[in-house]
Amino acid sequence: MYVSKVKEIIRNISRLYHQRPLGWIAIWLVPIAVVFSTPSYGQALTVHEFKLANGLKILVKEDHRSPVVVSQVWYKVGSSYEYGGITGISHMLEHMMFKGTDQYAPGEFSRIIAENGGNENAFTNRDYTAYFQTLDKSRLAISFEMEADRMRNLHLLDEELTKELQVVLEERRMRTEDNPRAKMYEYLMAMSYANSPYKNPVIGWPADIENYKVADLQAWYERWYAPNNATLVVVGDVDPDNVFRLVKKYFGALKPSVVETVKPRTEMPQKGERRMIVKLRANLPSILMAYKVPVLNTIDDEQEAYALEVLAGILDGGNSARFSKQLVRGRQIAVSASASYDLSARLASLFTLSATPVEGVSAGIMELALKEEVMRLHNELVLPDELARVKAQVLAQSVYERDSMFYQGMLLGIFEMVGLGWPKVAEYVEQINKITAAQIQAVAKKYLIAEHLNVAILEPQLLGAAVGAQALVGGSHDH
Repeated sequence: MYVSKVKEIIRNISRLYHQRPLGWIAIWLVPIAVVFSTPSYGQALTVHEFKLANGLKILVKEDHRSPVVVSQVWYKVGSSYEYGGITGISHMLEHMMFKGTDQYAPGEFSRIIAENGGNENAFTNRDYTAYFQTLDKSRLAISFEMEADRMRNLHLLDEELTKELQVVLEERRMRTEDNPRAKMYEYLMAMSYANSPYKNPVIGWPADIENYKVADLQAWYERWYAPNNATLVVVGDVDPDNVFRLVKKYFGALKPSVVETVKPRTEMPQKGERRMIVKLRANLPSILMAYKVPVLNTIDDEQEAYALEVLAGILDGGNSARFSKQLVRGRQIAVSASASYDLSARLASLFTLSATPVEGVSAGIMELALKEEVMRLHNELVLPDELARVKAQVLAQSVYERDSMFYQGMLLGIFEMVGLGWPKVAEYVEQINKITAAQIQAVAKKYLIAEHLNVAILEPQLLGAAVGAQALVGGSHDH
């Protein structure tokens, strides 16, 4: 579920610390105060939307419970915008955004935020890059001044890139190379997609990272970092009109760019199961199963996407979910088992099942058990209490959302960046509550089928043994 996706991003952050429109210099306010009501939990989603003549969109959500403000600058660029030879460059540029401008020396951005009692960081995803600060509301101008400066005036220096390359390579080593499950997932993505840019890791392939040049980063920065490719999200104890006045002061004079539309890279239909054995040093085997599925952006019937969301919750939504009840506690054949689906991706994605069997249980047995659970969804309607449980969880998560200013901003930013638009956030609970058992069965039978399946099995290797990945039955071609 997309709520889980936001929580995962928050966890990851906590671990790291040619021609311009006529008259662009004249700044005009285009205010739209839009109120969307979500009847399922009786709370209106009120967001004030503004736009500058240079294309910068501003979303302001008031939350007056404490004198704090969260400011997030989102850019419509991530790893899915990249091409061969520069994979991971969006993430690399995220790192370099802290390396100084004419006005600020390398590292000074972070120092100033800390001196003013705030915290800040950034993250890169397949579909977007975002920079955020949390500050006392009286310090919001500090954030705006520095973000506006680095939006168009970044210094990209060879010596800083040389140092940061080592930081990113070490990050990749820790997160992927030394993590068998993460490495296995990377191999699975590369096999599952033939043309989609989702086949490449967000952090990039090692050979590409090692060969970045300042010219590559400069070109990427100039192409995507502009007010007309950005959205500024502000949540907190603020007055929307005052926020706009500050935005106008600091971002108003920035020139827009000509932002070219990304060429489509449509994934070719999969016509047969693909399999891979991944040999890595690990203590236990594990399995990943990924079905090609559409998302809200690519689906003909939106209700199918919401049904897939609920289906993921039926399988993996706490101790009462099927995987936990049947595979972990019931049959006791799995150390862990999970299901995931992201309906808010920009491009068609995957519905993923994963499991680690207990000692003595093979990955083959584990695969059969997962497939049995999928066939149950094909052959039987989910029970009323299962459906009610997932819907209750969604309601509880919506309450959690309102408790976190950062989280509120995240949802608005994500839906804007993938092209769904922030008002779609208000529909989520209501749409989930409409889903029926028959709809869940229908999407299971339509999408969770062998022709759409990709399987990766982790085969543990002893220290000193050869490691790598090996595709079965004709490589990664359909068969």
